[in-house]
Amino acid sequence: MRYEWGMAGEFDDIRTRLEVIAEELADLAIIRLRESIDAGGHELPVDEKRLTRARRAVEKAIALLREPDDTD
Repeated sequence: MRYEWGMAGEFDDIRTRLEVIAEELADLAIIRLRESIDAGGHELPVDEKRLTRARRAVEKAIALLREPDDTD
């Protein structure tokens, strides 16, 4: 995949892919919670916590890529 840097919206493709990854991480976390509940668990699964932390990190990256360029 080739990227044209320096153009307006240069991070749009990366941001879009990160948004998809954030959604996938959220979906996996929900699956882990459902599995834990179905198994009679009373605590959050370790995987769910890690997936949520990863999703939040990806969401921070998305927010950074939305910020205007400050290279004046």
